[in-house]
Amino acid sequence: MQRREFLKLSAMAAAGSHVPMQGQSQPQRPNVILFVADQRTFGLSKATGYPLDTSPTLDRLQQQGIGFERNYCTMPLCVPSRISMLTGRWANAHRVRNNLMTSEAYFEKDICQVAHDQGYTTALCGKNHTYLRKDHVDFWREYTHTGGPHTNNAQHAAFDQYLQDTHYNVMDKPTPFPVEAQLPYRIVSDAIEFIDNAGQQPFFAQVSVPEPHNPEQVPAPYWNMFPSESIPERCAGPDKLKDTGFRMQWEYRMQQDASPQTEPLWRRYLSNYMGMLRLIDDQIQRLLHHVDTRGLRDNTLFLFTSDHGDALMNFGLGHKGADLRETVTHTPLIFNGHGVRHNEKVQQAFTSMADIMPTLCEVMGADIPHGVQGRSLWPLLQGESYPPEEFRSIYSSVGLGGLYYTDEDNVPYNIAEDPKGAAFDELNKVTLSGNQKMVRMGDWKLVFDMMGYGQLYNLKADPCELHNLFNQPAHAKEQASLMAELMMWFMRTEDSLPTGPQNRKYQTKWSTKHNWYAPYRKSGPPPAAYQP
Repeated sequence: MQRREFLKLSAMAAAGSHVPMQGQSQPQRPNVILFVADQRTFGLSKATGYPLDTSPTLDRLQQQGIGFERNYCTMPLCVPSRISMLTGRWANAHRVRNNLMTSEAYFEKDICQVAHDQGYTTALCGKNHTYLRKDHVDFWREYTHTGGPHTNNAQHAAFDQYLQDTHYNVMDKPTPFPVEAQLPYRIVSDAIEFIDNAGQQPFFAQVSVPEPHNPEQVPAPYWNMFPSESIPERCAGPDKLKDTGFRMQWEYRMQQDASPQTEPLWRRYLSNYMGMLRLIDDQIQRLLHHVDTRGLRDNTLFLFTSDHGDALMNFGLGHKGADLRETVTHTPLIFNGHGVRHNEKVQQAFTSMADIMPTLCEVMGADIPHGVQGRSLWPLLQGESYPPEEFRSIYSSVGLGGLYYTDEDNVPYNIAEDPKGAAFDELNKVTLSGNQKMVRMGDWKLVFDMMGYGQLYNLKADPCELHNLFNQPAHAKEQASLMAELMMWFMRTEDSLPTGPQNRKYQTKWSTKHNWYAPYRKSGPPPAAYQP
């Protein structure tokens, strides 16, 4: 067994075997509720300028706390992004770059282990889709997109069968089950049970709903809460696919082959999606109301995020897949409660899914483990001073490597058939071929790949990313600056865990102040003329 595997497995065993001492209590350390939605794009609520009132509870939490408006996932796939959330590491460092590699996760210590070490009782309520297992937390209620534990509840079992029968498609009729059968309701009920039995210890609860991820279904009263005719126009329909690359075109043809009703029902897709956002929002309100009634709210930090976004039927595509567009990479990140002071200015900082783990380390009073690449947001949340340069940009990526598949490869659409019953899996060898990396800074966005192909967008002028400005002389300065920033991020997210001390010759120097790099810089923004 290699040393890195020994360290990883030893740390896992330590987390799983930890049993908090009887009567152990640290009331000064806040409880933490990490609420995670699946496939929830940023910008779909009134507080972010969307015309439909999908999330009044989250909007209120943002107005009282902080909602980072430039937050991005590390990779727009469930497993890589969720592992980044738990470990604070980008996908190229934790080494999981698709949804089938959970056992390959590579890190020193994750947030569940940190919480255990700090005397927290821990829970996973809802979707997992990572390397976590039942013995890694104190309370375990795992769900998938097609159901969860129902303990002889016939209605729950029938609803779970209904979910399986949807084949992950968009439904054109209201779901014939009450709200109480829906997974978000059941998951929040489990979270309430955990909180009520947590005792005197501080608790850390990951509450993870599988929605609004497909299947796009929703029951009354959320069905037609946002009628199809109220849905705003999308950025582009299938007629614009000719202006995109082969992989997006192939993905659309695959979707049409497996689920031809998806594109004609694009408004219904979004109507159901928005209705589900409101259902989730109401369950967040229910959860926090219970925390209030228990008298725990003042000592509880609540944060809301999503693992990635949804294509939102732009270019005729649902779900996610072959690109790094804003709708699939730009995600919400809201903090409210213990220690958080409202500050609209910091909401413009560029943040990442990877920043959650180091932030929670500091909230829990723990040192940030070696190998964590995200940056703690705790000083920003508390209203303390911080170097804006640290949060001037953010980085994301997608792809398995190798060459892009093209028309010449004649890949059949049935390679995307899902043996678990879904109509198709949009994440496959075609859509994830190659390797793309993205950086956001200011109003600009750069995407660059292993072939030397580039995309450059001014998102203020072109929020739908329809006009590629790459290599246009008028934007050479912005392109050069973004290329340097992208290279800086790529280097920053490399490491050589374990760091030692194997001997004194090889031992990494880590930032000791919130995992920030900016305080150590000796010159201005890169490219900078400075020799270390």
